[in-house]
Amino acid sequence: MSEPDSIGIRELRQNASRYVDMAEQGRRVPVTKRGRLVAYLVPADEPQSNFQRMVAAGQVRLASGDLRDLPPPLPAEPGERLLSDVLQEMRDEERY
Repeated sequence: MSEPDSIGIRELRQNASRYVDMAEQGRRVPVTKRGRLVAYLVPADEPQSNFQRMVAAGQVRLASGDLRDLPPPLPAEPGERLLSDVLQEMRDEERY
C-alpha cells in the first residue's frame, strides 16, 4: 500500500478503513477539501522513536520491495577499484 500525497473527503469516505489502517501503521495521511489541505489522519498513539516520528510526519517513506529481488552488483570496469575496497581504505585512515 503506497502512501498518498493527499486524499480528498470523498476518497476518505469511500475507503475509510484503508486510510485508518495506514494511520494505524504509523503513517500520516493528508486530507484535502476542494484541493486545500484541511486535516491529517494520524496514529492515536504517539510514536516512540525518532524514526517513527519522522514516518508519521511524512519525512521518511517506508521502503517497499525486497533487497533479495535486486540483481547482483555489476562487475567493476577494468582499472576501477571496488567500492568496498575504497570504503575499507577510508575506514583504515580514520583516527579514533
